[in-house]
Amino acid sequence: MAKDGTNRGGARTGAGRKKKPLAEKLQEGKTATALSLPDKDAFDAPEIEKIKAFLSEDQRMGELYGREIFEQMVTWLRERNCAHLISPHLLEQYSMAMARWIQLENVTNEYGFVSKHPTTGAMIGSPFVSMAQGYLKQANMLFQQIFSIVAANSTEVVTGNPQDEMMEHLLKI
Repeated sequence: MAKDGTNRGGARTGAGRKKKPLAEKLQEGKTATALSLPDKDAFDAPEIEKIKAFLSEDQRMGELYGREIFEQMVTWLRERNCAHLISPHLLEQYSMAMARWIQLENVTNEYGFVSKHPTTGAMIGSPFVSMAQGYLKQANMLFQQIFSIVAANSTEVVTGNPQDEMMEHLLKI
């Protein structure tokens, strides 16, 4: 504590050696004594199954693929035995952000990259493009949170990315 009564100094956040993922520890032959895998029923994670209605409600412009994205993520997490580690709220946020990004990309494909200014009539960039960039940034940030939890706790090296499947889906539309 400093003379003025404020807490300053100390270890920096994120400083120090990074923790090894569980898969690397197992490959090195170390035992996973601290690993407490839940029983098989916990992988079913019943609370993760309750898909909220807002992930698939009717939209004014385009379709919303929140339900499909949510189900793909749950399947991806179950394949890695990590479904019980991820909060359903985090999955819902990721699914909605990714669904909105796809929806806005479809709208951009329909209306184009430029639009007319409402008062001056001059040509401006489409507001859908900047909104899509915001949702994609949010989706990537949320996926990185999910991926870091899975990579740190998976007993196998984590490969594959459900975002790749969503890109294929977007290109098919």
